[in-house]
Amino acid sequence: MPITKKKAGAPVRAARARPRTATATPRAKRPRKPEVFSLRLFVAGQTSKSERAFANLTALCEKHLKGRYQVEVIDLLENPHLARGNQIVAIPTLEVKLPQSVQRIIGDLSNTDRVLVGLSLDRVE
Repeated sequence: MPITKKKAGAPVRAARARPRTATATPRAKRPRKPEVFSLRLFVAGQTSKSERAFANLTALCEKHLKGRYQVEVIDLLENPHLARGNQIVAIPTLEVKLPQSVQRIIGDLSNTDRVLVGLSLDRVE
């Protein structure tokens, strides 16, 4: 290794240039959209609000997911123990299982923008 001198001091070794590698700092990746969306709609009987939530969900899924979704409707009047186990505090509630988390959307799902954000299909602007 070559030795160079500073103007006023002891000899120091010349720094070697490091070769650049392809291991740059990784960028934060956006969560991938799942291939098939697993959706659970919690309702309490066949009320008008429950039926409206199911109709809104079906229309939204057909428009934006086109066959890439599974909907399971859970009636909490028939299975009340599932409310506590899934931490359901209001109905109707849509539960979306994403790869890294679970999202819950409460209401009749008439606010399409809010549902799309919950499904990770649309960015907040």
